[in-house]
Amino acid sequence: MPPHSDIVKVAIEWPGANAQLIEIDQKKPLSSIIREVCDGWSLSGSEQFSLRYADGPQLYITEQSRSEMKNGTILRLAISPARAARQLLDRIQSHGIDARLEALKELAKLSADPTFATEFINMEGIGTLARLVESGTHFGEMLAFTLTAFLELMDHGIVSWDLISLSFIKQIAGYVNQPMVDVSILQRSLAILESMVLNSHSLYHRVAQDITVGQLIGHLSNQEIQTYAIALINALFLKAPEDRRQEEHNNPLDQRLTEMASTLAQKHLRSIILNHVIRGNRPIKAEMAHQLYVLQVLTFNLLEERMMTKMDPSDQAQRDIIFELRRIAFDGENDPSGMEKRKAIYTKDYKMLGFTNHVNPAMDFTQTPPGMLALDNMLYLAKLHQDTYIRIVLENSSREDKHECPFGRCAIELTRMLCEILQVGELPNEGCNDYHPMFFTHDRAWEEFFCVCIQLLNKTWKEMRATAEDFNKVMQVVREQITRALAMKPSSLDHLKGKLRGLSYSEILRLRQSERMSQDDFQSPPIIELRERIQPEILELIKQQRLNHLCEGSCFRKLGNRRRQEKFWFCRLSLNHKVLHYGDLDESPQGEVPLELLTDKISVSDIKSVVTGKDCPHMKEKSALKQNKEVLELAFSILYDPDENLNFVAPNKYEYCIWTDGLCALLGREMGSDLTRSDLDTLISMEMKLRLLDLENIAIPEAPPPVPKEPSTYNFTYNYG
Repeated sequence: MPPHSDIVKVAIEWPGANAQLIEIDQKKPLSSIIREVCDGWSLSGSEQFSLRYADGPQLYITEQSRSEMKNGTILRLAISPARAARQLLDRIQSHGIDARLEALKELAKLSADPTFATEFINMEGIGTLARLVESGTHFGEMLAFTLTAFLELMDHGIVSWDLISLSFIKQIAGYVNQPMVDVSILQRSLAILESMVLNSHSLYHRVAQDITVGQLIGHLSNQEIQTYAIALINALFLKAPEDRRQEEHNNPLDQRLTEMASTLAQKHLRSIILNHVIRGNRPIKAEMAHQLYVLQVLTFNLLEERMMTKMDPSDQAQRDIIFELRRIAFDGENDPSGMEKRKAIYTKDYKMLGFTNHVNPAMDFTQTPPGMLALDNMLYLAKLHQDTYIRIVLENSSREDKHECPFGRCAIELTRMLCEILQVGELPNEGCNDYHPMFFTHDRAWEEFFCVCIQLLNKTWKEMRATAEDFNKVMQVVREQITRALAMKPSSLDHLKGKLRGLSYSEILRLRQSERMSQDDFQSPPIIELRERIQPEILELIKQQRLNHLCEGSCFRKLGNRRRQEKFWFCRLSLNHKVLHYGDLDESPQGEVPLELLTDKISVSDIKSVVTGKDCPHMKEKSALKQNKEVLELAFSILYDPDENLNFVAPNKYEYCIWTDGLCALLGREMGSDLTRSDLDTLISMEMKLRLLDLENIAIPEAPPPVPKEPSTYNFTYNYG
């Protein structure tokens, strides 16, 4: 008879004694269980003791967290959180250096535990740590452990960051600005400053006074602290007030530049990130990829103001930009003097430039998005790529009217499309690592990207022999060309041009036809019959691939902290498909993780269901902010007896589909992800082509010529054997 669901079998250790193997009744008060354990070792004062996990983070077990205990868990009897907090607080204030160092080391480890943290904070422990830092008497390991403990304690959100003193901030900023500081101290100092900026508006101003982007750029050449430095730059960028982020300049080409953007450009941040990070000699880890993605998003979000600004047709300075576009294209130095003649010629020229409103083209820029951003892009092309601009305009003005590509209308619609593709104005998604290296290869990457894409649009228009009625069709093809090229992650703008050259209109048609093969082709009854015969074996093949992937296992990031950290856990299926093993890891693994390192497990027979998205327990607690949208799409949970769950956030869409499909296959349920449908269609099409090719290659014996007869319709059926 199976054990009752409320009974958990565990081992409990105590230094110098044999472990106790006991059965814990989850309905029994935890204090009673601890008393029985203490009695087993003849220990008095059971109220001074608690239970902790022996492995992993070694967290304390409370009435709230006891349900997470599993059969086979190894626990340790330890002094209670309150008693431990009091002892450590006394020891870190002792005069013995060795004793203080050991106490700070233990404190750094225990501070991650919320139960201990609450007790330590209630004893004014954070104030004590802050004073130790402010004194400036701690160095090396002792200071590193002090900062680690401080950061872990603050990360629980029990104490407001606004209570931090100015002298503490100056001391931490001093460590960042000093030329020779231990790497571990720099890492923690940068992380503390990042948390200050992200969690307190008032502290942003204090940190911004003591830390400059130039000082942070100096740390980007050190691979040990690059991620922390870029994270702080992003935090300063994200929290900068609008008056600092949106300061306009007089030059039309510089209108969208900001004080922050100007500072970054002057300090050569982009080129340093490109050379020391993206093209460095180390692979880019997930956290660094995320920070690069955040920086990319924040940089593009500087375009939002211009994107949402309508043109004022009565503003002469703005109208002068349109006059400049006309002048560059048609060399307007010899304009006629008569007002009526000039007006007629201007109207003709604006039509040749491809504006929708030939009389007053300013009206074309009154819709947002893309607003004035489209005009900025056009002026950049006309001034910095003048030959290309003139060629596109004159080439189309010399075509037949029905085949001309309207430059103005195309540029406006293309700008809107690029804003949608790159999600200009959207907040960064937590957990997203989708940065594009090519945007770090040029100081004006957005404008250069537009210039490449407008040439692509003109080329595609010619390849499609399009007319004005085909405008939307052309834009759909161009969107597909751009998104397919971006998915290849080109390393530079030249690399992007190469990818786009390979994605001509004819190639897009070929790709579309290939992808539609399973839907549109082979629809005759014999082929449908063949497909139905093949499908079960292909589904079984996909199922085995999914289960094999689960057996290899995957690494998942632990989310939830306001301060992003490299914290991971790993999960894999046993080879007999009966048990899921999982456990915490200190860093992302480079290969297979042995089952011995994964201390927790779930029996497959105990799994009740798999839920996804907003139905997951850990997603119901999340707010519906933009930055959680992508996390929601990658979330899934295993619900298992008795009323417990294991929560996942996949690193990407591929892992999400593989794991949800694999778990469904494990439970004997239908695999329904987009990836499975795509794989099924692709593999069935490939198998059908191979089998039909075999039929075509069968040698048919020669026969006498047929007797001529009247034409007729033949019904045929392949014998597939």
